[in-house]
Amino acid sequence: MSANQKTIEKLQTLRNELTSRIKAIDADIHHKKEPVEKDFAEQVTQRENDEVLSAIDEEAQQTVLLIDAALARIKEGNYGICASCGIDIPDERLSALPYVTTCIDCAK
Repeated sequence: MSANQKTIEKLQTLRNELTSRIKAIDADIHHKKEPVEKDFAEQVTQRENDEVLSAIDEEAQQTVLLIDAALARIKEGNYGICASCGIDIPDERLSALPYVTTCIDCAK
């Protein structure tokens, strides 16, 4: 299996996990599994939880977009090249964050 194929599989697995998380968050935020509490104090707690879930949801959706862009770069043949300076992004960085677009120096 080529390095690109391993990266594609890693990205697709991560994308699937995030997509599942996004669906679960959507169900929780929109109270699809259980209705909004009748007690006002409980409603306040639910709203606070919804705000936290919304932030997590937004981050997950942004990461999915980054993953999709990384998969497109693999297809185009320019995956692992820093979008800012054009040098190769170190394998260690790509292993930790396979969807990054910049080297460590340019990310600062």
